[in-house]
Amino acid sequence: MIATLHASLQRIVELGGPVVLLLCALSVLVLTVVLYKIWQFASAGVGNHKALSDAVAAWDAGDRTAARDHLGQSRSYLAPVVAMAFDGQTDAARLEAEAEARFARLERGFRLLESVAQIAPLLGLFGTVLGMISAFQALQDAGAQVDPSILAGGIWVALLTTAVGLAVAMPTSVVLSWFEARMDGDRVLAQQAVHRVLSPSGRRNSAVPDGVPAHA
Repeated sequence: MIATLHASLQRIVELGGPVVLLLCALSVLVLTVVLYKIWQFASAGVGNHKALSDAVAAWDAGDRTAARDHLGQSRSYLAPVVAMAFDGQTDAARLEAEAEARFARLERGFRLLESVAQIAPLLGLFGTVLGMISAFQALQDAGAQVDPSILAGGIWVALLTTAVGLAVAMPTSVVLSWFEARMDGDRVLAQQAVHRVLSPSGRRNSAVPDGVPAHA
């Protein structure tokens, strides 16, 4: 099966020329980056913040001991930011900047995936234009003995590069959107966590005088 797949890829490269070869190289690069980002996300605990959320909820309720216990169990890359807030850092801008620095490290490679998603269809179109030029040149060289198969064969070979370009761009765009959605969710969680730790509901409720409704 591997030999068959290799032969098919070799046939596609031979038909599509250097443009298809370049697109194949980009697809390998994209696959490498995607696999690395998946490993990086799993190691950092992206989207896995249950212990961190429990710590913030306990702190918000006024249970400092339980909050620190939950935080100690967290594998989230945002745990150090929350720990800074627990330890007395009250500058929300500083805490959010610390969180953004961690987001930036995890978002490295996104620009590359975005560039490939945009460039791959253009490379495919470029290959198609080159193929169409070759097809019409072959048609011109045939002179009066025009064979429709010459033109038809040249056109489908030319369109092959566009198909390969789209085949590279579409999965790249989908995976990039998934990565960005995960990071957007974590960014919202970090902002909520910082503000809940700095302004816990327990402290707000304790500031309300006895006999006065909390909503007054």
